Amino acid sequence: MRLFAAVLPPDDVADRLAREVAELKRLPGADGLRWTGRPGWHFTLAFYGEVDEEAVPELSARLARAAGRTPAFPLALSGGGQFGRGSALWTGADGDLRTLGLLADRAEAAARKAGVPMGEHRPYKAHLTVARGGGRRAVDVRPWVRALQGFASRSWTVEELVLIRSRLPRSGVPGEQPRYEPVGRWPLGGSG
Repeated sequence: MRLFAAVLPPDDVADRLAREVAELKRLPGADGLRWTGRPGWHFTLAFYGEVDEEAVPELSARLARAAGRTPAFPLALSGGGQFGRGSALWTGADGDLRTLGLLADRAEAAARKAGVPMGEHRPYKAHLTVARGGGRRAVDVRPWVRALQGFASRSWTVEELVLIRSRLPRSGVPGEQPRYEPVGRWPLGGSG
């Protein structure tokens, strides 16, 4: 199954982002981007790819320990940016980014210790993807990046680590979104 570890924004923060994305979609050329749906809004901590079902219990146990060793921390959505030349448009994060990065490192280490191949380690860059480029042709997303510069949500306290299964679209229908299903949730240390 295709899995990743993530932090999810609360509903009211996702509502605020939804209003911002609705405004972004009004900019000229917005139909040239593939906009992510609200169910896909998350901060990926570690992407595991295809994981054998037999490895999920060990991975889950290690993620539970990683969550328990990490304190709850404040986070907010803030600003915007892009990866590549318009391959992804995202909003960033503000708050305790050090602890967010620590949680990402621990989520990656949990997978390695559970025998899940992780490939090369990359420094963590906190981002929540709101749109992707239009496929083969590059889209200049700078107007959307500029529009996101002043964006900010309220701060919330991150209190859990979530293991999510993603099911990629198979119908071939343009605009179809992946489906996301939580597989496990673990409270961070010091949260409730």
